[in-house]
Amino acid sequence: MHSAELTPSVLAELRRPRRYPAVSVVMPTHRSEPDNAQDPVRLRNLVAEAKSRLQADEAVSRADRLDVVQQLDQAVAEVDLVHAEDGLLIFAAPGEHQVWSLPRAVPERVVFSETFLTRNLVAAQAAAAPYWVLTVSAERAALFGGAGPRLAEATDRGFPVELQPDLPDVERKERIGDVPSTFRDEQTRHYLREADTTLAAVLEADPRPLYVLGEAAALAVLEEIGTAAKTAVAQVPRGGLGRASVAAVREAVAGAVKEQGARAVVQAKERLDQALGVKALAAGIDEVWQSVAEGRAALVVLEEDYWEPVRVTDNHLVPAPAGEPDVRDDMVDEIVERALDTGAQVEFVPTGELAGQGRIAAVLRY
Repeated sequence: MHSAELTPSVLAELRRPRRYPAVSVVMPTHRSEPDNAQDPVRLRNLVAEAKSRLQADEAVSRADRLDVVQQLDQAVAEVDLVHAEDGLLIFAAPGEHQVWSLPRAVPERVVFSETFLTRNLVAAQAAAAPYWVLTVSAERAALFGGAGPRLAEATDRGFPVELQPDLPDVERKERIGDVPSTFRDEQTRHYLREADTTLAAVLEADPRPLYVLGEAAALAVLEEIGTAAKTAVAQVPRGGLGRASVAAVREAVAGAVKEQGARAVVQAKERLDQALGVKALAAGIDEVWQSVAEGRAALVVLEEDYWEPVRVTDNHLVPAPAGEPDVRDDMVDEIVERALDTGAQVEFVPTGELAGQGRIAAVLRY
């Protein structure tokens, strides 16, 4: 699975306590040669480490040990290193396993606990800035979920919604030629109301920026009769997308997504400047970590490739070489997860945008 598929309900299920041991295998992967040659060896070694620890852990029963070993083997068989991204997560517990591919680098580690290690997954999804795309035509509305360069049609959330005409096919085909009158037809308006209502349920369960694409007449009707579509960050008048391929939809929405991303960066930096003016700004990983831990952060902004290994010393974060004892390699991702858990917004900006704030900053609530 990919981080774009992480929804609030999926995340809640991943965070559910398991019977010990819930094993998380985390490793960086590589997209191209020659670096990707090391990935199979690294995966084999990490899984071997997990199995060795299972064997030595007296808290694990024989039945659970055999079960989790089998789950790890099944997970490894599902890993696709040929199409690897930047990180890989394997979750295994008695009776279950999952494999996640991430477009974000992760530290190498094997963790035994009563819950899965989700912070890297949460941070990767936040960095990818997930969004929804609704395409509408005279007879069909489809929903697509996007995150970073990925886009896929969402067919498990009540979509697609299609018109169910009462008219004979011949008469219907003749009428479709007149687009404005088609969208004034009550059957079509009813189907668009249904699409809008279905969309509202999706946005309530999984809020994301929304882009609506379709004929100008369809967009006008949605504005008139609906509510959910009005929340779109952008509407793109473009016909011919009722049954369009994922590639065609991706191309059609790309410009609007890029513009929204640029606006989000500007708005985030403006909020940081305003916070600095009223002394409500935390800058640098140590200050941000403390403000997030206290639940004081309203907005956390960080550079998209920021990563810094640290050691906790006297309740402060001190930069330290990766791989040394007691060094936290994934503290940045931990900050992101904790910020989201406390209701803060998290925004990622391009590298270099926060050079003056230590590459990470937060707007404080108080």
